[in-house]
Parts: sequence; structure tokens; C-alpha cells
Amino acid sequence: MNSQVSSTEGRMARVCRPPLFYWAMTADPATREEATMDQQPIKFHGGNASRMPSWIRYALGDARDSKYGATARAVHGNRLVTICEEGNCPNRGECWSRGTATFMILGETCTRACGFCSVATGKPGVPADYSEAERVADAAAQMDLSYVVLTSVNRDDLDDGGAGLFAATVRALRAHKPEMGVELLTPDFRKVVDPAVATIAPEAPLVWGHNVETVPRLYKPVRPGSDYARSLYVLERAAAIEGVEAKSSLMLGLGETEAEVLAVMRDLREVGVTRLALGQYLRPARDKLPVQEYIHPDRFAALEEAGREMGFSWIKAGPLVRSSYHAEEVQG
Repeated sequence: MNSQVSSTEGRMARVCRPPLFYWAMTADPATREEATMDQQPIKFHGGNASRMPSWIRYALGDARDSKYGATARAVHGNRLVTICEEGNCPNRGECWSRGTATFMILGETCTRACGFCSVATGKPGVPADYSEAERVADAAAQMDLSYVVLTSVNRDDLDDGGAGLFAATVRALRAHKPEMGVELLTPDFRKVVDPAVATIAPEAPLVWGHNVETVPRLYKPVRPGSDYARSLYVLERAAAIEGVEAKSSLMLGLGETEAEVLAVMRDLREVGVTRLALGQYLRPARDKLPVQEYIHPDRFAALEEAGREMGFSWIKAGPLVRSSYHAEEVQG
């Protein structure tokens, strides 16, 4: 069977499959801040909290645009996967039209089933494909990139969690262009954190990102199979590598309180994280968590200011901000 046809059918199946679950936080907002996860009743519910507000607008992108088309050819011509497509990112049109994309290695099937993510889940059943490293480097060269963001699915089925392919891809990128800036957005490597860090650390990416995604109270519905303390540990290990900046990201609008968000931001600073992205959660498919609240841009601006006061050297906050959005931007 043609692999491209199979991949397309897989994407259609994910869109058309029946809903798996609908979650909604139903606690009284006045008491939610102090409630524990066990105290928060969660009920099945199918709709977002309200209609999408006017301040959330994004470009779909046009394949006839020369830059967008060139990006698509570089990605698809090298048989690569991007989180832009698999994650239904709202910024794909803008980013591809600027000639950038976030490459997703280790296949397109994730071994976890996060409540916010549209990436396919299951048992990959295949080893890491090390030819991806060279194909990513080829695509980056075709796109004339000087800064690459590299992410992956979770691969809990692999002995090294996929760390070896991350390291190999960084080496391949720098073999093509020694001055290449590389930003990683890795999973938490679950049971192999320390060996994974030991594998990747010698490659010294400019930025090592790992997203905590949400506040600890909401981990059960949002990030089943993940652990807040483990995520902080990954970031602490990354921040300890000489010359590497640690980065993380949170989605807002899942039922968290502002106090909880600020507490997570402080936790991130305590483990050495210097870069932070805060964005609005947007439901990528009907079988994913509904939006509990659309955060006004003024609140994002206030959180960005609070982050600067906490000491984050690089921070972006806004409705359409994602962890790799304008990642190459230099902030002074």
C-alpha cells in the first residue's frame, strides 16, 4: 500500500472516529483554586465553554503562496512529519508562509493519549528510523533554515525513549550547517530520564524544551501517563547543561486558576527554566477536551509581565502562542 495514502487514511480516521471522552471541570470557580483533583468533579460534556471570541483569528495558509509551497515540498518531499500538521496547529499557515516548520521525529504514532492532543495514539510497533536524521537535515537545507525546532511523539516502547534519534538529528543538522541553531522539544522519557539526558547533553542544543502543559491539578485528564514532578526534573537536568537554555510551555483555558499558573511559573524558574510560552488551549478535535475558558489578551499580557518580573529571559504569551511559535526570535 502506498505509504502516503495510508497516512492520509489514518488522518481521516482520526477525524471521523467517534468521541472517546468529553471532560468538563464543574467545580464552583470561587472554590476551584483550593480544591484538589479528587475534590473536582469531572463530568462528560461535549461542548466548549462558549463560542470562539473575536480575538482568536488565524491564517489558514495558501498552497499557492511560494513560501508556503516550498515549505510543503521540503517537508513532504523528504517524507517528514510535522507537529504543525499532526497537532492541527493554528499557526501553520503563518509559519509555513514564513518558511518555517517544526519537525516531528520518531514517527506519527504516540504511545500516550493526552486529552488535548490530536496526534494519533497507539503502539508504533517499529524501531526508531535513523534515516529521519538526514532527511530532516536535507529539508532544513532546502528551506535555508538557520534555526530548527525538533520535537517528537512519546515513544515509551523504545529502550532509550527516542533520545538517540534526537542526538543523531542534531548531529546531522550541524554536519550540514555547523552554525545551525537547534531547539529541542522532547518528551519526558518516563523511566529513562537520566540515560536520555546523558545521550542528548553532549550535542548541546541551544534550547532544550519540555512542556509541562498545564497545572498539576489537571494532569489526570490533560496528561494521563505523565507526572508534573518528572517534567520538572527533566527541565532541571536540561537547565544544568552548560550553554543550554531550558524552556517550557503551558496551555490556558482548561480550568486552571491564575494563582495556579503563577505557581507553575515559579516552579519553572526554581528549576532553572529561562524561556516560557503561554497560549490558549484550542480544541483540536471533537474527541478532545473542551475549552473551559477563552483567556483575554489583556490577561496574557499581565502574565507575560509577571514572567519577566520572575526572571524569564524569553517569554511569549498570547492566544495563539505555541511552544515553537517564533522560537528563533531574539529577546533582549
